[in-house]
Amino acid sequence: MTDLSPAAQAALDAYWETFNAPLEGAIHRPLAAALRAIADQVVPEEPLYGGDQRWMFERDARQASRKKILAIATELENQP
Repeated sequence: MTDLSPAAQAALDAYWETFNAPLEGAIHRPLAAALRAIADQVVPEEPLYGGDQRWMFERDARQASRKKILAIATELENQP
């Protein structure tokens, strides 16, 4: 097996860790876990303050993308 980047490894680890969880919702839970790990790797949470107005605008755009990814994960987790 080829070595994975840290981001890809985090997503894969999150995916496989869910198989040790109870079976209820197990079909959707691994994918949701992988999506959450991807969001953490690609679009990590950022502080509300820390830059000029342009930085805040760009941060808001990045965080909007993160929220969309996490909303998909939440929707998958809530499936029976």
